[in-house]
Amino acid sequence: MNALTSPPRTAPPHRIDPQRPIIEVQGLTKLFGAQRALADVNLSVPAGNIGLLGPNGAGKSTLIKCLLNLETPTSGTAKVLGVDIRASNRASRERVGYSPEQDCQIPGMAGCEYVTYCGQLSGMPFRVARQRTHEILDLVGMGQERYRPVDTYSTGMKQRIKLAQALVHDPDIVFLDEPTNGLDPSGREHILTLIGSLWRELGVSVIMSSHLLHDIERVCDRVIIIGHGRVLEHDTIAALKSRHRRIVEVAPASERDRFITALTAAGHQVTALSNGRLRLQSDSDSIEWLLDLMRQQGLPPAEIVANPDALHELFIAAISADHGRNP
Repeated sequence: MNALTSPPRTAPPHRIDPQRPIIEVQGLTKLFGAQRALADVNLSVPAGNIGLLGPNGAGKSTLIKCLLNLETPTSGTAKVLGVDIRASNRASRERVGYSPEQDCQIPGMAGCEYVTYCGQLSGMPFRVARQRTHEILDLVGMGQERYRPVDTYSTGMKQRIKLAQALVHDPDIVFLDEPTNGLDPSGREHILTLIGSLWRELGVSVIMSSHLLHDIERVCDRVIIIGHGRVLEHDTIAALKSRHRRIVEVAPASERDRFITALTAAGHQVTALSNGRLRLQSDSDSIEWLLDLMRQQGLPPAEIVANPDALHELFIAAISADHGRNP
């Protein structure tokens, strides 16, 4: 089986109503002694690929653990897939997958045995769990390593096996806490491609926690930015970018100096970047003005990238403002 071939689901994709929130949070607060890990978090999260973005120690893992009822909130309420997180409901737990940041394997078990066992813990009959395990291990690219003891795995292999056990029981929503830690570039690309396809091809909603903005932007449609236990931003990535100042980068095919002269004469401050691009700030949400200028001046073709770093700059601004409130 091709490593990126999706295994069959027992129900059609998108069995969750895309119009209904999969997570509802009101006033969620978590204290560890005098330390406030979450502070009055309020969220309504629709189905899809959602990024949970923030620096280390921002409260991302604590929020996930509270939503999974692995930590008891100090105050506030929350629902996952319409079920209160405090309810001891096995049926609702079987609809949720979780890949923690820390290693969670059982030493001495082979990878395929471990994932099969996790499937059984999630309510699957042994034979079904075993068959599904091999499909999922192919999906995450484990190959023959599935027969090795998990305690002999590399960091990247442990990340893959954690993702496999989170998906083996065919959940409706999966929580992934720093899923690309320890992966080499090719492994990272493989896992990010797989994560990005879960909602689009399998109907599995993803909550992916990461401190790496590129990973979030690579696979998610929506982002929650968190800092000091508070939600700083929550919106679609497209909407967040459109709210930020407009930056345009131009990569001329030739005659770079003519571009600089024309843009400067039009009143734009141009910065020449080391990668050959020209960067400037625009007051417009479109690039039509730039295309008009190129036609009028007879400039050669150029690659135009609108707002390339908007999410990064917004993230830095949100975190910086939060540090100002909480030095």
